[in-house]
Amino acid sequence: MAKVTMADVAREAGVSKSTISQYLNGRYEYMSAATRARIAASIEALDYRPNILARGLKQKRTFTIGVIVANMLHHFSIEICRGIESYCREQGISVILCNTDEDQSREQNDLEMLRSKQVDGVIAFPSGPLTPVYRKLVDEQFPLVFIDRKLEDVPVNRVVVENEQAAYEATLHLIEAGYQRIAMLTAPLSISTRLERVEGYRKAMQEQLPQIEPIVISEDVRQLRQRLGELEQQNDLPEAIIAGNDLVLLEALAFLKERRLRIPQDMALIVFDNIPFAELLTPTLSTIVQPAHEMGREAAAMLLADIEAESRGQEWPPIQEKQFSCRLMIRESSGPAVQE
Repeated sequence: MAKVTMADVAREAGVSKSTISQYLNGRYEYMSAATRARIAASIEALDYRPNILARGLKQKRTFTIGVIVANMLHHFSIEICRGIESYCREQGISVILCNTDEDQSREQNDLEMLRSKQVDGVIAFPSGPLTPVYRKLVDEQFPLVFIDRKLEDVPVNRVVVENEQAAYEATLHLIEAGYQRIAMLTAPLSISTRLERVEGYRKAMQEQLPQIEPIVISEDVRQLRQRLGELEQQNDLPEAIIAGNDLVLLEALAFLKERRLRIPQDMALIVFDNIPFAELLTPTLSTIVQPAHEMGREAAAMLLADIEAESRGQEWPPIQEKQFSCRLMIRESSGPAVQE
């Protein structure tokens, strides 16, 4: 059976070969929805398989991007990657996913590996110590987008959430519910995301409870349970906790279970990320919802816009920072404080 060619698809769809080429390359600016649908139907009917290698050689592209993820254990990270992958799949782009486990040497090695594979661009959850590495990529005009985190000295497109505002609103909610000794429980303050959340928490505490000293517990996640135990021995446990992510939350829950402390009667809880089991717990868990899937799609769209502009010999779109709002989902774990 003869191999189906682009000319066969063009004939079936009633359009020119150049129109088929534009469709395959995602250039729909002057193509009606009806034409796109007709081409898609023809491709499916003829079981046409584009020659990706030839296409890449012609356009000097691999139609592949890399994604550097700091920690795939987080539900938030998984949802971002799903958003990136879904957008790229729609555009005919493949994705190579790299998990660094917050290890800077692995992050640098993965970047070098992706460059050696000639990916068209990278979306990264960056770590601060690698600022010079990322600056070098920018100097080389390599398409790059940061997501969730910022490196202020690296001028690239960024997709983030309004972390400071989200933490501020969560703290305010707890104060309004009657809590005073409120703690921010977080992994080390080595990235912009965590610093911004602490800033929002401190701002709310200073505005509403200036007489209360803010409590910021910043440790390696594996040490957080021990730190809470030390506060308990000092009879200094907080009345409420804002957990910086789902892994931090698990340590807090484990501590409360060990000590047979009740939520929210003994300690109220709010966590960043709308973790899947939030409504299945007893009591149900108050969460700060981040639009992770939408963030992933936005980051992919930004990166592919730069890649497309470069392939056409055009100027890249202006650098921008897309900020997404969070949403506080109030459930039972942050109910009113018990009045003594």
